[in-house]
Amino acid sequence: MTTKQILYPNTKLWMAAIKPPMYSVAIMPIWVGTAVAFAETKIFNGAVFSTFVTAAILILAWENISNDVFDSETGIDQNKHHSLVNLTGNKSLIFWLGNLCLGLGLLCILAIATWQQDPTIIGIILLCCALGYTYQGPPFRLGYQGLGEIICFFAFGPLAVAAAYYSQTQTWSITSLAASIIVGIVTSLILFCSHFHQVKDDIAAGKRSPIVRLGTAKAAQLLIWFTASIYPLTLLFVLWGFFPVWTLLSWLSLPFAIKLCRHVQKNHHQPEKVSNCKFIAVGVHFWSCLLLGLGFML
Repeated sequence: MTTKQILYPNTKLWMAAIKPPMYSVAIMPIWVGTAVAFAETKIFNGAVFSTFVTAAILILAWENISNDVFDSETGIDQNKHHSLVNLTGNKSLIFWLGNLCLGLGLLCILAIATWQQDPTIIGIILLCCALGYTYQGPPFRLGYQGLGEIICFFAFGPLAVAAAYYSQTQTWSITSLAASIIVGIVTSLILFCSHFHQVKDDIAAGKRSPIVRLGTAKAAQLLIWFTASIYPLTLLFVLWGFFPVWTLLSWLSLPFAIKLCRHVQKNHHQPEKVSNCKFIAVGVHFWSCLLLGLGFML
């Protein structure tokens, strides 16, 4: 019984450190970009898609791991028990593990470029990686200036979706750009929600996240507009003829969006209760993007 009591908390901490649900953030831009490509060209290359998804997961793992390393240097994670650095006590090991993930992810991207005899996708993904580094990496640490959500929007929205579309077609598309706006907003939503419960730690470390700048009450109000925007935007793109009407299936994610807004509105000032809101945001992201892509496939 004692062994179980010891192991169970450790298992929970490791799962919180690895953050399995968060990896849908890597998969969905590839799914949406590929779905748009199929809708417009009836092209689907399964090998390219699966290789790209693998690369996206590995590169996101690098970003999450390296963020733990960089945060350990500023002291912002001293109360974060599920930090990989805090769990292992070995910053160097975690740093090189992250670099290994990055190297393997870029090898997957190189494989796609080699198959297609076209280096364009390498350039796009390197730009995504560069943006990801500037989020927490020294000397930039732009996330500490409150610019994380903007970086997240471009890296996981227009750039990632365009790369996925290009990997299938080796061309560009206005429709994929429109779809990437939806994906970018709903991905940034997750990062925005991740700040609500750590305001004190952010202030202590000098991190000026949007929640620190606005205060939790105003940020909770902004969250409603931020979350709601994806639904009229989708309808607008349907009315303009960019999206097929089936993409309105993404509106089925609305219950998750309502749950998120209500939860944050009620608990924004209570860190222990609002700390799970980013996982509700992951649900909004997953279902809205999954159904948006399905709408293009149909």
